[in-house]
Amino acid sequence: MNHIINLTQRPRRNRKSQVIRNLVQETHVLPSQLIYPMFLIEGNNQKIPIVSMPNIYRYSLDLLLEEINECVEVGIKTFAPFPAISDHLKDELATESYQENSLYINAIREIKKQFPDVCLITDVAMDPYSTQGHDGLVRDGKIINDETLEILAKMALAQAQAGADMVAPSDMMDGRVGYLRKTLDNAGFTETSIMAYTAKYASAFYGPFRDALSSAPRFGDKKTYQMNPTNVREAMIEAQLDTEEGADFLMVKPALAYLDVIKTLKDNFDLPIAAYNVSGEYAMVKSASQNGWLDHDRTMTEMLTSIKRAGADVILTYFAKEYATLVKNIK
Repeated sequence: MNHIINLTQRPRRNRKSQVIRNLVQETHVLPSQLIYPMFLIEGNNQKIPIVSMPNIYRYSLDLLLEEINECVEVGIKTFAPFPAISDHLKDELATESYQENSLYINAIREIKKQFPDVCLITDVAMDPYSTQGHDGLVRDGKIINDETLEILAKMALAQAQAGADMVAPSDMMDGRVGYLRKTLDNAGFTETSIMAYTAKYASAFYGPFRDALSSAPRFGDKKTYQMNPTNVREAMIEAQLDTEEGADFLMVKPALAYLDVIKTLKDNFDLPIAAYNVSGEYAMVKSASQNGWLDHDRTMTEMLTSIKRAGADVILTYFAKEYATLVKNIK
């Protein structure tokens, strides 16, 4: 009996072998498209594990440089360091953030000295340096937008002077991209790029990151400046403003729960789209795989692929080194 059905299209023909599947693969996640967030602490020979982020550590500068070297060898060339600042250096105006010999500024300078060809993206926000733990200046329990911009500008300028390739304002203050662009340009840093945290949501997925930096707000929450997780049209407003003010990249944070936002920005703006695969997303995969509930490497790869498929041109991810190592070993 002939059971062959007359079908013009048989999509399975393009899935019949690994070689053919590779030929028609639509989405590729390359190590060169990944940005590795890292955590910096004071001291020497310090490598402190972050319990809520397995395989991620706080590094003193000497060991951070060694870790960067290992990452470069597997194909990671872009890094986003975040500083953990001692409480005695914090104040209400985040003055430590722009001191010439501060931990962070010295680290930027030394990283670029040791690795001049890597791309270094630096964080511009008050919360690591503020006694209040907020991304803006606090007065009478409220976040003061416009005066915050002056502090952020000092911070960004100090980072550019130290050698940052790109500054990344993560504060979500209104007008900060334009203010930083003008400040950098007026100081001669016209080639210093700005990666704007365009759609940064007030998300539940940030917990492990705040553990890593001890940067949780001392009161209230961040909902008056970070975005409502229910909104996508608002992200279009933020993206339009950041584009007009001179941003070079538009970022969506978090990534996995906001794939629709990534696609919306990709479909409507010509600037490169970045997505931040945040600490909580990382921790979920780690905890599930450690319990044997998920295959770690397959889940990691599928997660990163979904973010790329949604439209992200680059991905900030704590999986960067592991993924790049996996890809290199497969080759």
